[in-house]
Amino acid sequence: MGFRNNEPVFSVILAAGSSKRLGQPKALLNIGNTSLIDFTVNRLKKHNLTIIIVTREELILDIKYSVKGAKTITNHLPEEGRTGSLQIGLKFILENYSENFKALVVPVDRPGFSSSTLSKILSMTQTSCPEKDGKGGHPLLLSEVDVKRILSQNPKTPLREIIEPYRFEVMDKYLHLNVDTQDDIPTLSKFISSFE
Repeated sequence: MGFRNNEPVFSVILAAGSSKRLGQPKALLNIGNTSLIDFTVNRLKKHNLTIIIVTREELILDIKYSVKGAKTITNHLPEEGRTGSLQIGLKFILENYSENFKALVVPVDRPGFSSSTLSKILSMTQTSCPEKDGKGGHPLLLSEVDVKRILSQNPKTPLREIIEPYRFEVMDKYLHLNVDTQDDIPTLSKFISSFE
């Protein structure tokens, strides 16, 4: 587990989406020599974070096999949306690690943040997200207060209706990359190759 300002920080990777438009599981998408989930986990491990992956039942074995250094848990009701998946990850941390913590939320299909953005957000004390061109992006850091607020909500409630993150401007070229269709894969490949 990483510590920032004496508070433990955990990372929750959201990987329970159905990937219908892409036609294959986003988390297991192979780009070069890596899968998208493995690429994401390896970036987060460099910051000494305890990483929790929340995925759907039919992907759990493949993700566990694909990734080292993360705990993988199942969302049995992924159709309830991202807030429900996030709640499962937060409850797991609460029950197994710590009662008071901050959480870095990383949707697997939104990997386009830079290393400097990741470092900056981990130094924040309040709920925060990067912003480019007036639009918020990922990852999202949740304060202890907002972790508790999210846990008290209906799992189908969109996060934007629960929290209001502080936004900080970044220049990340790929911040708004959303891996949603086959058309997004060339941009994802360019982004990942920029790390090599």
